Amino acid sequence: MEKPEINKKVLWKELRDYVLITFAMLSYCIGWSVFLLPNGITTGGVPGISSILEWSPLHIPAQVSYFVINAGLLVIALKILGWKFCIKTIYAVIVLTVALSATRDFTASLHLLKDQPFMAAVLGAVFCGSGVGLGLGANGSTGGTDIIAAIINKYRDISLGRVILICDIMIISSSYFVLKDWEKVIYGYVVLYVTAFCIDQVVNSMRRSVQFFIISEKYEEIGRRINLDPHRGCTVINGSGFFSGREVKMLFVLAKQNESAKIFQLIDEIDPHAFVSQSAVIGVYGEGFDRFKVKHHKPPKAEDL
Repeated sequence: MEKPEINKKVLWKELRDYVLITFAMLSYCIGWSVFLLPNGITTGGVPGISSILEWSPLHIPAQVSYFVINAGLLVIALKILGWKFCIKTIYAVIVLTVALSATRDFTASLHLLKDQPFMAAVLGAVFCGSGVGLGLGANGSTGGTDIIAAIINKYRDISLGRVILICDIMIISSSYFVLKDWEKVIYGYVVLYVTAFCIDQVVNSMRRSVQFFIISEKYEEIGRRINLDPHRGCTVINGSGFFSGREVKMLFVLAKQNESAKIFQLIDEIDPHAFVSQSAVIGVYGEGFDRFKVKHHKPPKAEDL
């Protein structure tokens, strides 16, 4: 009887991911095509390479080179990240390519912040960084260096924004050979920093977890409800009041931050007089949360002993 419900939850989660990826790519498209490209400001990754190719004597449209380069990177990523990640990334690349073509045609005569390149760089970076972070949080990406960052983050607990920052710095520096303007290169570094900051903020906010300590005489009923929905495990801890000396049962619960309201609601329904403590946690690893990201050491060979 539970199988249809599980399938429904999986389907809803997948649909939610694709909707988030669509909004993420639209956000990135606005930042890149409205604020950065018209003002000659470079961004990082494949979009940065595509921008340089468009400004170069080759004059290759950014959307064309972006799609071609990502197609090659996705072939490499298939074996490492799997079809689930790559399918969503392929979808994201297609959405961004189509949106970029449409937006550039629609805004061909629009040149916002022409005399304020710094503001253009900041606003473009906010849109781009938020888009990348939202896409990564929905198990997709804009491709390019995001794929490299996702591969590294799969095995090591390294900031996604920091990986992309390291991968992109050479691309922005190389834009000088086309633009011949160090001021535009510096604005590119501003874009890189703000983008990395926004990525970390968005991704961390989507993965943020909380812990609950719940003291209630109706702890069994509360625990069963939490097990069912939001489908989180509970640990019963034996305790005693220091002043009263009375034995108490305390529930320990770890959940996603967006599940907090649901947990508070069911506690209020069952026992409005319960004593509840909620606090934020830096990281939660295990089933239902993040995976352990550690480097596995190979055992020494016999001839090395």
